[in-house]
Amino acid sequence: MRKIGVRGTFFDFVDDPWKHVGAEAQAARFLADGLLVMTDGLIEAFGTYEALGPRHAGIEITHIEDRIILPGFIDGHIHLPQTRVVGAYGEQLLPWLQKWIFPEERKYRERDYAREGVRRFLDALLASGTTTCQAFTTSSPVATEELFEEAARRNMRVIAGLTGIDRNAPADYADTPENFYRDSKRLIAEYHKKARGLYAITPRFALGASPELLDACRRLKQEHPDCWINTHIAENPAECRGVLLDYPDCPDYLAVYEKFGLVGPKFSGGHGVYLSDGEFRRMAESGATVVFCPCSNFFLGSGLFRLGRATDPEHRVRIAFGTDVGGGNRFSMLNVLDDAYKVGMCNNTMLDGSLDPGRKDLAEAERNKLSPYRAFWSITRGGAEGLYIDDKLGNFTSGNEADFVVLDPNGGPMAQPWRQSLIREDGGPRTLEDAASLLFGVMMVGDDRCVDETWVMGKRLYKKNN
Repeated sequence: MRKIGVRGTFFDFVDDPWKHVGAEAQAARFLADGLLVMTDGLIEAFGTYEALGPRHAGIEITHIEDRIILPGFIDGHIHLPQTRVVGAYGEQLLPWLQKWIFPEERKYRERDYAREGVRRFLDALLASGTTTCQAFTTSSPVATEELFEEAARRNMRVIAGLTGIDRNAPADYADTPENFYRDSKRLIAEYHKKARGLYAITPRFALGASPELLDACRRLKQEHPDCWINTHIAENPAECRGVLLDYPDCPDYLAVYEKFGLVGPKFSGGHGVYLSDGEFRRMAESGATVVFCPCSNFFLGSGLFRLGRATDPEHRVRIAFGTDVGGGNRFSMLNVLDDAYKVGMCNNTMLDGSLDPGRKDLAEAERNKLSPYRAFWSITRGGAEGLYIDDKLGNFTSGNEADFVVLDPNGGPMAQPWRQSLIREDGGPRTLEDAASLLFGVMMVGDDRCVDETWVMGKRLYKKNN
């Protein structure tokens, strides 16, 4: 067994800050001088260096100074084969898919092209501090195979699966429900729960799925109940209208997936911009998850996700955050937090005209505010809860997988000298509140250049070249 330690300043979460309105710091844990002890990539012990150091005096300890160490970031919604077309110009969702995305994703049928794309994709994630992702691949099995194989070589945790689409796509990209079912069965057998891979049955979206394809997904879920379901939901007005035309017996978008028995724990729908109050309530009751993708929603002009409504304690929906690359124009979850904060502010501006001290809208407006506690919880412990992997990772609890990111608060396009009063002479924040203030600056001013190191299962896989 290989036992090692990392000493430094740590910040993670032991609870959900949305449960502690007005006292969110209670959900966080901060060690100005902590020690993380790892054995074979798993966390064995975590606490102050003063307490743990003497008990582990004989192990190799890496001392990381002038940085803040957090659990690795979790991207709940990203598209592997869109890596090369990030920033493709000028369309909303449906024409953008036809013009840029389907032609690019077709290229991933070629194994060499897919293999290189996967390497670049995972390199970009690590450089952004992302250690876990839930990813879409393509309608060809090649990209799924290459992603699981390369992730296993790096010992990274990924949730992914063959993307099912059989209509509203070019004929040379769409595939049949029969092929999707057959190929998915083989891929599940080969990759689900092998290394750190988890399989997601993946209908791309209801607009691209015939009843026969969704029935194939239903069969796969019944036969493999421990698999995930990953899809899109209520992203764009034109998409939503099309879905209701294709499924006239369904009253709303979520009902299409419910009709085929797909909604429940381990189901996640990306975006959810146009989910109704009733759909939020049904998702909450079923244990389903919505993945908030603000960068993409801005870039494609899709709209503003109602974060305050989704976090209503009366029908709280599980939430993860995602980049949605390539609709999202950055790999960095820090940029996701930047845009997510602005979505909340815009939502509150829209609510402002109707706010009344006696109205429920006031509580919703409060929940729209993305504090640093809510923000970093959402891409660490909260993301793990949203994807049902919080038994494995998301904070520094003993037994968890040792994935973490080392942040440089003074990295990025501009240093933050105005915050130096929050930093001790040895470079670290003095208190939990100091650390939260620094992290808020990182999410609003920084980018992936604030990521100094990324560790996966106790091994450093990325180090920034200064």
